[in-house]
Amino acid sequence: MTVMEPFGARLRRAMDARGPLCVGIDPHASLLTEWGLNDDVAGLERFSRTVVEAVADRVAVLKPQSAFFERFGSRGLAVLERTVQEARAAGALVVMDAKRGDIGSTMAAYAEAFLHKDAPLFSDALTVSPYLGYGSLRPAVEQARESGVGLFVLALTSNPEGGEVQHAVRAGDGEGPGRNVGATILAHLAAENAGEEPLGSFGAVVGATLGDLSSYDLAINGPLLAPGVGAQGATPADLPRVFGAASGEVVPNVSRGVLRHGPDTGALRAASDRFAEEVRAALAVS
Repeated sequence: MTVMEPFGARLRRAMDARGPLCVGIDPHASLLTEWGLNDDVAGLERFSRTVVEAVADRVAVLKPQSAFFERFGSRGLAVLERTVQEARAAGALVVMDAKRGDIGSTMAAYAEAFLHKDAPLFSDALTVSPYLGYGSLRPAVEQARESGVGLFVLALTSNPEGGEVQHAVRAGDGEGPGRNVGATILAHLAAENAGEEPLGSFGAVVGATLGDLSSYDLAINGPLLAPGVGAQGATPADLPRVFGAASGEVVPNVSRGVLRHGPDTGALRAASDRFAEEVRAALAVS
């Protein structure tokens, strides 16, 4: 069996070649309406195929939001399967935004659904939630290593409700005061990525709207998926201030900022290219 090159190495090469930009595929009802599409499976498929046709050959990462496909049941999932396969065939890496998190055999089943090489929804990486304890993600970590794919673990998210969990301080371990939960997740990821070159495969989700994060050690030797650029208020110019020395590992995610220019494929490409260039300039990526 041919072993796939680790996700971190593939992502680093894609970021260097295409720029460090992730475009979300978020076909929620209001966007379908804005595009003049019906809020049904046919509209879903037209939307998704248009985005893939427009940008999958030029961006490093595409990130479909699973929920917007799942709401249409099995037919929506069939569209998601085709979207993933067509995006990967065009050269984009696909991060499945499903935010799965559970324990034991259930977590293993989620990992098989998205990270096993023979799965219909096989993706290059999966977003996961560690809030049943980081150790609950072990089946997904093991499946990712076996398949050569990656994980993006929720660490410091941009939603205002996240702070009540992520900023909560854990009890000390006898060697000093306890870290907060977000910092603990980052430390676990740094351990997963130790010694990996040129980039580890286990990334963190860290919101681009959070402001100064200098109190956190973001140097996890893995990618930092950064939602919040565009409609949520962050700009590419904000990224160096938020991420500091870790800016070279940031993968900013833009969804509505690009998608609102559809359904015209040329306009979608132009918006994607504009964001990619702004990110390159802000992060001094040559």
